[in-house]
Amino acid sequence: MPEINGISVPFVPIGDYNGNNPRIKSPGDSFESIFQKELEKVKFSSHALKRLEERNIELSDDEMSKINTAVDRAELKGSKDSLVMMNSTAFIVNIPNRTVITAMPIADSKENVFTNIDSVVFAV
Repeated sequence: MPEINGISVPFVPIGDYNGNNPRIKSPGDSFESIFQKELEKVKFSSHALKRLEERNIELSDDEMSKINTAVDRAELKGSKDSLVMMNSTAFIVNIPNRTVITAMPIADSKENVFTNIDSVVFAV
């Protein structure tokens, strides 16, 4: 036992009798649930962000929600790489990583041919 001014002081842990620290529950969502929600959102690759900027494509919260829902639907069907069509814009999305690879207005697609995709989802 440690001593202070010649007096033995016993070690008294903070927490319950097993030495476990008490957990203080905070109201609202836990870090884990917030983190999981963020992981489930669609992300944009640097290439896709560059294309969105170059082509003046802006997405509202409602449109982002539609893209997320479209990716969820493609994931349920086992898709890997999907063409997500929304309004007059095409998005190539890697479904397992939930990442938009590129985006373009449909009018800008040179030959109207999309390769290396296994599904098409209409985001409505």
